Amino acid sequence: MSDLQNEQIKKATKKKPTRKAIADVYEKKAANMSATAIALGVSRTTLYEWREKDPKLDALMHEVEESLIDFTESKLLTQIKDDNMTAIIFHLKTKGKKRGYTEGEEIEVKQTNDLDLSGLSDEELDTMMTLLRKAKKK
Repeated sequence: MSDLQNEQIKKATKKKPTRKAIADVYEKKAANMSATAIALGVSRTTLYEWREKDPKLDALMHEVEESLIDFTESKLLTQIKDDNMTAIIFHLKTKGKKRGYTEGEEIEVKQTNDLDLSGLSDEELDTMMTLLRKAKKK
């Protein structure tokens, strides 16, 4: 029997791991799909397909991702409590936007089919934005 045939037999007889086993490996690999796939002995594409086709598996993997974010946030808060200025600034820039902790100005643009601005120069667009800012302030 050739190596290719042996490999095909191994793949055909290999049993898919349980949802819990997949989620456990995913957690151990810090929600890294590539590392999880390697640990499970499958391709990354296969792992994505399993997740897409199985809502319960997707929910378990999503929970792993959320837990990792919770853990990371707790580490950030520890750094903030230790007066780490970088952590403080990062937190304010991400969580304090509504209170004005942003760099630069965020402008919300709603697309409309009524106007075609593609023919305007950069200078003309800058002028228009300045005028819109003034109009908004009134």
